[in-house]
Amino acid sequence: MKAMAVFKQSPIESAPLQAVELNAPRPGPRDILVRVSACGVCRTDLHVVEGDLPARRPRIVPGHEVVGAVERLGEGCKRFALGARVGIAWLRETCGECAWCRSGRENLCPKARFTGYDEDGGYAELAMVREDFAYALPQGLADQELAPLLCAGIIGFRALKRAQVRPEGTLGLYGFGGSAHITLQVAKYWGCRVFVISRAGGHRDLAQALGADWIGGAEDRPPAELDAAILFAPAGELVLPALAALAPAGVLAIAGIHLTDIPALNYARHLFKEKELRSVTANTRADGEEFLALAEKIPVRTETISFPLADANQALKLLKHDQIKGAAVLRIGA
Repeated sequence: MKAMAVFKQSPIESAPLQAVELNAPRPGPRDILVRVSACGVCRTDLHVVEGDLPARRPRIVPGHEVVGAVERLGEGCKRFALGARVGIAWLRETCGECAWCRSGRENLCPKARFTGYDEDGGYAELAMVREDFAYALPQGLADQELAPLLCAGIIGFRALKRAQVRPEGTLGLYGFGGSAHITLQVAKYWGCRVFVISRAGGHRDLAQALGADWIGGAEDRPPAELDAAILFAPAGELVLPALAALAPAGVLAIAGIHLTDIPALNYARHLFKEKELRSVTANTRADGEEFLALAEKIPVRTETISFPLADANQALKLLKHDQIKGAAVLRIGA
């Protein structure tokens, strides 16, 4: 099967993803083999490729926003029929036995494994996943539109929960890419006022088209105090203005898996009055199922730009330099 793989982590400008031919994965018990039709391009893939996340194996196929059809069933698989459309996301496997798993917080499982990082992902014609970690997908959306929902959408939804966003509250979104453009739609569905902080013109245009109530830069003070905020950009320096913009008891959630260093905080300006700073670590399967049902109900519409599999380096390079309006998706199969 054709795939794009990383053998040595390096800046995306050096085109570290290489086109390779790999043997098709063989599903074991409880595994399903998926013929990939589309795979979203996520900033986490960029962190894997460039080395912001340390390598866990000598060669990896990135990609964890995978949409495709079930090609083969491993022994004992009964959840999906052959040909069923399914999604594969970042969380790939947990132990199911630790205190975190037993308490509904499997995203914190110390033995968790991740698609496109611990095991090969969706920058390939075929991908494999345990059937209990695959997702049934909403109807009415094309594969390319669905792919970003499987991480950008789910993580944005998890961030909304971590930020304790309330219906009709005031929310600030710092950075406006693939995840934020989905998150804004959920927040507007809940009746929130949404203020977008973004430096890129194309991102600002999309935010306006999706109903943002105000758009400004990091140096601008939002027009009202924020009940909650989410930081999507991997820029630690944005933590300070986001915290300063919060109302008393407001919460800032950091949605990314990687963040540059946060400058020194001033307690009175940034944290006093019971403001909170929280991280977001992966997601549970329950988060994913809840979000996908909500996305179908709203319905969420993704803005996507498609690339052939061979252009994965180019897609990640454009993502790195904020030149993707919405989300990038690799076209892999029919």
